[in-house]
Order: sequence, then C-alpha cells, then structure tokens
Amino acid sequence: MEERAKKFLIITSATGGGHTSAAAAIADGLKRFSAPDCLVNIARAIEESHFLAKKLADFYNYLLRHHQPLMKYYYAAIERFKPNESNLVYRLGVNYLRQLFERFCPQVVISVHPMTQHVFARVMKELGLLETIPLVTVVTDPCYGFWRGWACEDVSLYLVATEEAQQQLIDYGISPDKIKICGIPIHPKFHYENDEERILARAELGLDPEKFTVFVNAGWIGGGNIPHIFEQMVDEGRQFENAQGIFLAGRNIVLQKEAERIARRSVFPIKIIGYTDAMEKLMRAADVMVSKLGGLTTFEALASRLPIIADVTTAPMPQESQTAHLIARNKAGILLERANDVVPIVRRLIANPAEHAALRLATAKIAIPDATRRIVHEITRKLESPQPDLQRAKLPAVDIS
Repeated sequence: MEERAKKFLIITSATGGGHTSAAAAIADGLKRFSAPDCLVNIARAIEESHFLAKKLADFYNYLLRHHQPLMKYYYAAIERFKPNESNLVYRLGVNYLRQLFERFCPQVVISVHPMTQHVFARVMKELGLLETIPLVTVVTDPCYGFWRGWACEDVSLYLVATEEAQQQLIDYGISPDKIKICGIPIHPKFHYENDEERILARAELGLDPEKFTVFVNAGWIGGGNIPHIFEQMVDEGRQFENAQGIFLAGRNIVLQKEAERIARRSVFPIKIIGYTDAMEKLMRAADVMVSKLGGLTTFEALASRLPIIADVTTAPMPQESQTAHLIARNKAGILLERANDVVPIVRRLIANPAEHAALRLATAKIAIPDATRRIVHEITRKLESPQPDLQRAKLPAVDIS
C-alpha cells in the first residue's frame, strides 16, 4: 500500500503556534479530502536542520514571550539581511534537507513558513527535483504587509487567504498565475455548529453554562502583553462579577503558576489552563477572546463565531496590523489600545447583548468556510503530472563548498 500511497512533506517551524497549527490542519485535510492512506510527514525544518538555526527560532520565541515591543526590530532585521537566502544558511541545512528527500520520498513539498522557501527551492533545484516535485507554499499571514521571505520565484504554487495577500505577493514580484485564493488552513474542529456546543464546552471545562465567558489567550508561547491585560481584568473584576474567565498560558509553566496566583484574588471564577491541543473547546466555550492577532488564531476564532478583543497595546508587526484592521473594519472585533480599557469593553459587551450579537454575526461574514478542503484540492491537483520514483533514484550529491 505504501508504494501506491500519495506522499506529502510539510515544512514548518515552531516559531509561534500558527505555523504548527497550519501544518496539522493541512495534514488532517489531506487524509480527509485526498486519500485516507496518503503518507503525510511534517518536518520542523528550521529547528531540525542545525543548532544555529534552532537558536534563531528560540530567540524569536523568547522575544515573543518576554519582549514583544522588540519584535519589530527582529522583523526589520530579517527583512534587511534575508538569512533565509544566505549561503551560510544553505550550507548549514543542505545535508538535512537532502536527507528529508531520501527518507520520505515526497511527491509534493508544502511550506507553511516564510523562512523555508528559498533554501528548499535551491536544494531541490540542485538535486534536479524542482521540475518534477512541486514546491507549494501556503501563506499563513492573511493580509498585506507580510514577510518578504514568503516570496520565492521557484515556488510552483502559492495558496493565500485573501486578495490582499495575493496583491502582496504580486508586489513582491510573484506571477499572478502562480497564486490562488483559498483561505487559511484551519482544522474543521473549529467550525461553528450551534449554540448548544457552547453550553457543552463550558460544562466540560467546569464552567457555568449561563455566564458570559471571557477567554484570555496568551498564545502558544505564553507571554507578550496578555498577562498584564489579564491582571488588569482581575484587579477591576468587580465591574462584571457575573462573568467568568478562561486563561490560556500556553507552553509557559511559570506564567501558568503566576496566573493561578493572580486568579485566587479574582471575584469572578477563572479556569487556568496550560498548553492544550483542544483550543477549539476553549473558543467554543467563550463569548469573546482577548488575544494577540496571529493569522491562524484569528481565523480559528472567526470560524468559531468568536469575537476578538485584539491586543494592539504594542504596535503589531506589519502582517498582524493589517489583520487588526480587517477585524475592526468588518466589526468582528474591538482593538484594545490600552490595557486598562479591557474591563470597560467587556462590561459593555455584557450589558449590551445586541452589540455582542452583532460582533458574532460579523465573524461569520469574514470567516472563510471550507478553506482547508480547497487548499487540499489545489495541492492534490499537482499530482496529476507524472512524478519521479525517488525510492529507486539515487539523489546526486550537492556541492556546498
């Protein structure tokens, strides 16, 4: 069966949680909508390729967790020096990337991370594989203003979320013929069904099924401005004693313990959660989410019909600022410019059910239904042309001198 199975290799990195979520959604979609017996492998290519590359990824996550205002300088440095296109990064990773092809024999390579296109394309070209193995990039930033690293002329197909993302690639020099608008790859488990699910999710979490529920999301890495915003809610919580909260600390055990300490002085009940693979349950249980605006997180919330109070207390990176404008322009969320505004905003939504209902209705208008199915359809179309038999072919050596 393995000889006949379709083979896919998804390239990602655990810099933030969105790329990992996108890779998992596509992998699940390939098995659901392409072929149940297809072989899908996910490689965290940045961390696994070389310890120096891993240090770069760790530094990104460190800034995201502890020094969010400095992220703009990291972004600017990457844009200016383009390490993903450098000879050094290529030499550090080429042997690892070659081993990926020998090990997994993919028929399609799918990138969901902006730092991987150029080095993968270069290795595939030098191995003589670029003409026979499609390199497909699924852009996980939904709006204009994203990393230039996404743009690589050797990518054979780009799948993007919006017309704005399409235009950004065109402005970076990518041919419009290579770009298709499909939406953001989110897992089907985030799709809203009915309000009964909200009641069941709250019961499963040990929450009151009737109380207005605020989900404070510190993200996969657990940090940034969200802990301060959460403490602000607790300290002024007497203004909405009839509410309840969920706080997600992510992969930050220190933050989880600190949040538990803060929650003990809260006048309203709060459920503290560390890392979880069941983000959809938290979104399903909530009436509103307080969060930084990652591309995947935003569209997962929109698919869950969950309005967002978007943290813009620190100026977001360019791609995230456009996402903030997207939800504000469509009235699917509220921009939080000062931490001490969070309590008045939540109090207003509790007191005005019509405003909250309008926000929820707006999420449905900009959510992108069935995006993962459409992404999978475009990827599997790439298998229509004959593919090489990599299991029998000996890959040529690559000169890295």
